[in-house]
Amino acid sequence: MSIDLGLKKKEECKYDAVSLGEVMLRLDPGEGRIRTARTFRAWEGGGEYNVIRGLRRCFGMNTGVITSFADNEMGKLMEDFILQGGVDTSLIHWMKTDGIGRECRNGLNFVERGFGIRGALSCSDRANTAISKATAKDLDFDYIFGTLGARWFHTGGIYAALSENTADTVIEAIKTAKKYGTIVSYDLNYRASMWSAIGGQKKAQEVNKEVAKYVDVMIGNEEDFTACLGFEIEGNDENLKELNIDGYRKMISNAAVTYPNFKVVATTLRTVKTATVNDWSALTWADGEIYKANDYKGLEIMDRVGGGDSFASGLIYGLMTTGDPGVSVNYGAAHGALAMTTPGDTTMASLSEVEGIMSGAGARVKR
Repeated sequence: MSIDLGLKKKEECKYDAVSLGEVMLRLDPGEGRIRTARTFRAWEGGGEYNVIRGLRRCFGMNTGVITSFADNEMGKLMEDFILQGGVDTSLIHWMKTDGIGRECRNGLNFVERGFGIRGALSCSDRANTAISKATAKDLDFDYIFGTLGARWFHTGGIYAALSENTADTVIEAIKTAKKYGTIVSYDLNYRASMWSAIGGQKKAQEVNKEVAKYVDVMIGNEEDFTACLGFEIEGNDENLKELNIDGYRKMISNAAVTYPNFKVVATTLRTVKTATVNDWSALTWADGEIYKANDYKGLEIMDRVGGGDSFASGLIYGLMTTGDPGVSVNYGAAHGALAMTTPGDTTMASLSEVEGIMSGAGARVKR
């Protein structure tokens, strides 16, 4: 089955896809703990950015990131990381700052991967960052979507929760993208710690229910749909040791009925056995039908951060290139699975590897 999303023609747009969100400097203690580390490995990462980088690096699409950095050496480092990933940096808004970050700063994210019974841990330091203070005027959405053109726009709830300002900016960006015929995807990505300072779950629902009115492709896990949009899964094990798949099917179907503008609704399915072993799959709703991805039982994980973002980029790639929601959800699940086998937020997979996993390729050594 193929669905018509109404994508703009490639030749009409500079970009296949762009994203809006914060890109942070990720500091990783490797096998150790943040609290005892003496050295860290540096990466770049951020929920919305990880999606657009995956579309470029794994799937070969022409992408750009809409973000803002404090104009200092750390900001230049972040730009260099983005350039290494092949994502266009010309849409970055550079913000003047003082020497110690009073005017604005760049975000940090300390991440330990977890192992066995010890779960992964993220400790972010991202208040007062340049992108949390940037406005729609700073980012010039009419120029990006009207003059340059983008076929697809992706953003999400992590960026929306950065500040009271960013919630307004998200809505303005989505409305502008829609005005110019760009397809919009949104990952709910609920983070209770981020919403707590600006109104908590009540504020999260207020913002996300408004955002949802303009979204074409809505993405999230069970917690996201519940916390952000109020959809419950009846009978689901609260510890997620056993997933009520029928409940997930009903949840995404209800979301599609409530928001008839949704062309696609997608949710990941994860059962956490340990920090390093998960069961993994996904569901997608489109045009009244539900499609389930292949199951990855007992998936061994090196670094789970960014797995959902890589699911999103695989799903988007599939929708843009095939229009088939069943194929697309499998691109997403396979890409997400592969991304969690390598360190860092962002993908190190190739398109041939993703398609190999989709077709049942094993883990035998390749010589």
